[in-house]
Amino acid sequence: MADEERDDLADGERGSSGGGDPLFAEAGVLNRTELIRRPELLEISTVPGSDRIAGRTEQIQYVASNIGPLVTNSEPTSVMIYGKTGTGKSLVSKHTSRRVVREAESRGTNVEMVYIDCAQHNTEAQATSKIAREFNELAGEPKSIPLTGLGPSHYYSYIWSLLEDHYDGGIVILDEIDQLPKEAANTLLMQLSRAGESEKTETYIGVVGISNKVEWGDELNSRVLSSLGNEETVFPPYDANQLRNILSAREDAFHDGVLSPEIIPRTAALAAREHGDARKAVRILKNAGKLAEQEGAEQVLEHHVNEAQKKAEVDRLRELLATDTPHARYVLLALAELTQNTDETEFRTTRIYDAYVEVCEQEAADHLKIDRVRDLLREHAFNDTLESTLESGGRAGGTYKQHRLLKDPAVVKESVKREM
Repeated sequence: MADEERDDLADGERGSSGGGDPLFAEAGVLNRTELIRRPELLEISTVPGSDRIAGRTEQIQYVASNIGPLVTNSEPTSVMIYGKTGTGKSLVSKHTSRRVVREAESRGTNVEMVYIDCAQHNTEAQATSKIAREFNELAGEPKSIPLTGLGPSHYYSYIWSLLEDHYDGGIVILDEIDQLPKEAANTLLMQLSRAGESEKTETYIGVVGISNKVEWGDELNSRVLSSLGNEETVFPPYDANQLRNILSAREDAFHDGVLSPEIIPRTAALAAREHGDARKAVRILKNAGKLAEQEGAEQVLEHHVNEAQKKAEVDRLRELLATDTPHARYVLLALAELTQNTDETEFRTTRIYDAYVEVCEQEAADHLKIDRVRDLLREHAFNDTLESTLESGGRAGGTYKQHRLLKDPAVVKESVKREM
């Protein structure tokens, strides 16, 4: 720090050789206890070993049965995996793929896996660039591949050349593939799954597509579905017992005796209450530990879990909104406005649509047709942001849907407006 900057500090902020600036005591930095000893076990991105994965044996076997033939240098079957957030789709795909890579190596077959987050690489050019650069890095970077500036066709050429020259097999995991435009997703899946048939490369490629939206597969054309072998599966939510096992397998992230006996059952119950989200369960446990550390507590207690659950709720909503389209956010904002500004809790689709049109006018955006808004409401219901029920209007009234917001409308409005 420069001398003139040092002179600006007040006497109470200077501290001595042993410290003394009150800022850090007030911020809870100095009185923290260390309760977490292996923080990596509480990171969502960590892919744990088999002994820490609970409730997904059947799903691991399913993925292995389809891409597993690569271990014997045989042709795999590409698959689509659907399921709500936190149901283990990415975890199982990465875990199983890494086991395929290891088993193939033990048999003298060179297979590698690349993972693409399509929410980050959300055009065909970006996705193919990432695939090419990942395979290139794993091969020791024999080629100089520009990050940007080329069209998809050039990146496909790099992919085929790298696979042909350096690998016996390749696995491509396309996470959140629904974030790609429909045409781009269809083209990417077609090119990868039919590379051998179209004589682009003789190297076998196993594709694992992942989506949170069960109905997204309806957007794939028949040729793509055929090339994927029509293989798809839906991962069910975890139940409370499975979540308890998942958390128990990560208990050694904490020092011995730090977690009071009720913590894991309580955390599992909170995560199971919505839709069995393992990500949320782990996040709650991690945040509870951090809150306890900041307080200088000796143990993680139930009130830490309850506070952490509220934070996890906001974090998850922001995650969902970050990958939503603007109009999906407008629909949610319309429902939040109705919920907050009226005495009612349930609203018909037509009423939400009218409120949505008003939001669009405020945002100077063209509104979608009501059928598309119905689709967006279904997607929000799938993600447990709202609940939809089919009601009867009597003999003459037919049927209609009522929608109820499952989140705090104030939190929804704040989160939506942050993304707008």
